[in-house]
Amino acid sequence: MIKTQDTLPRRQAGKTQRHPASPAGRQDTKTPVAFTLIELMLVVIIIGALIAMVMPRLTGRGEQARITAAEADIKANIATGLKLYELDNGSFPSTEEGLSALLSKPGSAINWNGPYLERKPLDPWGRAYQYKYPSEHNTVDYDLYSLGKDGVESADDVKNWQE
Repeated sequence: MIKTQDTLPRRQAGKTQRHPASPAGRQDTKTPVAFTLIELMLVVIIIGALIAMVMPRLTGRGEQARITAAEADIKANIATGLKLYELDNGSFPSTEEGLSALLSKPGSAINWNGPYLERKPLDPWGRAYQYKYPSEHNTVDYDLYSLGKDGVESADDVKNWQE
């Protein structure tokens, strides 16, 4: 007799059952309901292999994102505030007044219409941006730069002038 799906015994979790190929008097043990240790180890190995393939591609992206954010601040965000300040007052804030002149009115400002920035400008590494006016590196305008990851003037600085 050929057994169809309807004639095979149904498995029920936790109950003993008769295996279709076993002799009539022999009963199997309980049906496994959980994963075996080998199955769990296989899943862990696969996840580990995927992480090993993906992580090298993501390494270093955080630092590149910080540099890009600093460049955006220097070339657009803070630069816009400085240009608006100059339009209103006729010149950029002095080195002594610094970027705080964009947040609160300095004594030398004649037509201050700020604040020109929403908050104190900090670079992505949590340090204040460096500002100098008159410029030492640019022929016009001002010097604006971040000291970068290491926090000292070096090759990793993000600046608004070309060497």
